[in-house]
Amino acid sequence: MMTVEPIFWLSVIGVLYPYFGYPLLLRAIASRRRATAERSSGGPLPTVSMIVPVHNEERRLEKKIANTRALDYPSDRLQVIFISDGSTDRTMEMLRAAEGPGLEVVELNERAGKAAGLNAGLARATNDIVVFSDASITLEPGSLGEIVAPFADPQIGCVSGEDRIAESGGEGLYGRYELALRRLESRVHSIVGASGSFYAQRRALCDPFTEGMAPDFLSVLRTVAKGYRAISQESAVGSMTSVKDPKQEFTRKVRTLLRGMTTLFAHAQLLNPLRYGWFAVSLISHKVLRWLAPVFLIGTLVSPLWRLDSPWYLAALVGQLGFYAAAILALRERLGLHRSLVGRIALYFSSVNAAVLAAWVQYVRGVRQELWTPTRR
Repeated sequence: MMTVEPIFWLSVIGVLYPYFGYPLLLRAIASRRRATAERSSGGPLPTVSMIVPVHNEERRLEKKIANTRALDYPSDRLQVIFISDGSTDRTMEMLRAAEGPGLEVVELNERAGKAAGLNAGLARATNDIVVFSDASITLEPGSLGEIVAPFADPQIGCVSGEDRIAESGGEGLYGRYELALRRLESRVHSIVGASGSFYAQRRALCDPFTEGMAPDFLSVLRTVAKGYRAISQESAVGSMTSVKDPKQEFTRKVRTLLRGMTTLFAHAQLLNPLRYGWFAVSLISHKVLRWLAPVFLIGTLVSPLWRLDSPWYLAALVGQLGFYAAAILALRERLGLHRSLVGRIALYFSSVNAAVLAAWVQYVRGVRQELWTPTRR
């Protein structure tokens, strides 16, 4: 009889640690050591350059422009730059109509990718703090003031806003889990990834972006590598809707994961705890082990097959099969499971880990994500 107990329990630990053990470890450390950031004590607000890259965003561009103009920040200290990355719809027509004092427009005539768009914005950015935002997020009026406040602390190099998804279940629940994790990481030392829709960085730390790498993740890694902290600011809030189409969400996840893998493994030196301390532990726990979870899930599912004579292992197998069955039924919108919290969680968790496997396959094959397609929410 094959000895499967070690395989099963190591697999269980491999699944549970990155999702539950790591947050508990963070909470225990945060209760003893709070690496908080200073806040401005009333001096002049820093000058801000806000960069918004867009591609074929005519459907939501008007709302984004209006939202940007409604931000509560002194106009003489704010530069807003919209970059059209080879748009073929009415995006440029709408941007030209809105262009004027306080809103600059850069047009890339041919599609070049998000990194090229951001770099074109950086070339025009003249202020101390650069804020990166997407068309998908609606910022609260005071969000700019809140996201720049931690830069009063000279140790802070990058600040992530919070993109909140109102819907329950699925992406919305996972988003709230990630935000809670970032708050804990901020209290201990640094977050390992910023919100791609809304984050800020010191202009002096902004190096040109590399196509095929996740800009928000890359900014955090570069910030920490240069000796600064990256944190999340709970009061810098924007709202967005979840992706309604599971197939579109799967494609988005694979694209995001592939970019993340490309980014991290190009900066693998940050995984060394002897040099980067707790941040390396966070990277391994939050990213690497999370990306290895599908392997552990397979081990957890397959190993009980050799111990079906045991009621415990039989129950473990049946429970897992039931969970995945709920995910499939929710995907196919059967038995109303796609409307239930259990069904949405099962579907989202299963699809995320399937996307991780798909991203690994692409990464190993040498595929790199070279063009950026905004997610339609």
